[in-house]
Amino acid sequence: MKIVALAGSIVGSKTKTAMLKTVEILSEKYPEHEVTLLDLAEYTVQFSDGRNYFEYEGDTKYVTETIMAADAIIIGTPTFQASIPATLKNVFDLLPVNAFRDKVVSSVVTAGTAKHYLMVEQQLKPILSYMKALIVPTYVFIEEKDFLRKEIVNDDVLFRLERLVEDTVVTVEAMEAIRMKKDEEYDF
Repeated sequence: MKIVALAGSIVGSKTKTAMLKTVEILSEKYPEHEVTLLDLAEYTVQFSDGRNYFEYEGDTKYVTETIMAADAIIIGTPTFQASIPATLKNVFDLLPVNAFRDKVVSSVVTAGTAKHYLMVEQQLKPILSYMKALIVPTYVFIEEKDFLRKEIVNDDVLFRLERLVEDTVVTVEAMEAIRMKKDEEYDF
């Protein structure tokens, strides 16, 4: 199974910290799976200009093709102006409308305060749904107070990250089993 952990911002440290912890949990619990961390701060991604994702070059091509090859994507995003950052939206714009068909997508969200907890429901999930993602219903919301010196210090957040990782992997496995059962119905 190919899993991409996408840190969807080029500024700040909280989202990257959360995604590094997520990758650590994935590597410990599921070492048999291929896990790739895409931290957008480490890549120079072009603005979407309407071309197909495979027509871009360099970092843009690498980021989009890595996402397209994944079975599961765990999106890490900060909350900016009660929405997702432009860098993450640009990645979505670079991909085709059906980019997440048959892909399991889950979310880790960071924000300064609890008042932004609905951003996932009102901003991110509608985009993912439009792009045909199989969305893990629960997500991990992490506030400023849960971090100290670029580390997550809230044990409940760590537990929820472990659960999100497990839910993501189990959902991919369940969807694969369903697809295999449907394929067996055909004689060819």
